[in-house]
Amino acid sequence: MCSRVYIKESLHDLARSFAFAGQGELDGLVDRIPRYNGSPSQVYPIIIEDAALRTGIRAPVFAIAKWGLVSATRTPSDRRPPLVNVRCERIPTHGLAGPAYRSRRCLIPVNGFFQWKPISPHSRDRQPYAIAMKTGVLFALAGIWEVWRHPAGIDIRTFAVITCSSNEMMTTISDQMPVILHRRDYQRWLSPDSNPSDLMKPYSAELMTMWPIGRDVDNLKNSGPDIINPVDLRPHRHVNHRLR
Repeated sequence: MCSRVYIKESLHDLARSFAFAGQGELDGLVDRIPRYNGSPSQVYPIIIEDAALRTGIRAPVFAIAKWGLVSATRTPSDRRPPLVNVRCERIPTHGLAGPAYRSRRCLIPVNGFFQWKPISPHSRDRQPYAIAMKTGVLFALAGIWEVWRHPAGIDIRTFAVITCSSNEMMTTISDQMPVILHRRDYQRWLSPDSNPSDLMKPYSAELMTMWPIGRDVDNLKNSGPDIINPVDLRPHRHVNHRLR
């Protein structure tokens, strides 16, 4: 499950880190990035492969998309919630995600994501963690996208994050993690290859890090950079100082 992400870089740094992609619609997010507590239903920069208007040549380009995949044929009477995540093992035969996976895959640039660990098996209390690369650099989640025609006649691009089994680090807090792609695999993920299933696997735990953060992240109104500050979970000992 992946339902919260953060991007701490500027749009300039985002474009520089993924310089192989054209800037496309990136400037349309000038007032939305950085974002430290990003959730579904918000819009994000994603990278898709699209044809240039003048040449028709397909190449990677930044696009704006809303998190929560919606079918291109969705009708006003369809009350199904948008698809936020889809497990990799289900995606080939998934009614909504399958067609997008075969021909409309995307990269989702982030600096990190959040996951919650239950405090105990029978408790609803959960401790949030931030997960990122040890180097702190931007990386790309594997996603799929679709374009839905709103009844008002507006085309809205939407996307979902693909998840897989957790690696050795993540398994201590969750059995699922988003699929993270190596830079060497970006081109293939965006290519016409209809089933790059071998890329949907746990990312190397040795390259990642995670740390506990405060519960302010639970409230979407809290969106400042202090969201990702680490907290100390060790119990604080109370020391009695006796007067002599």
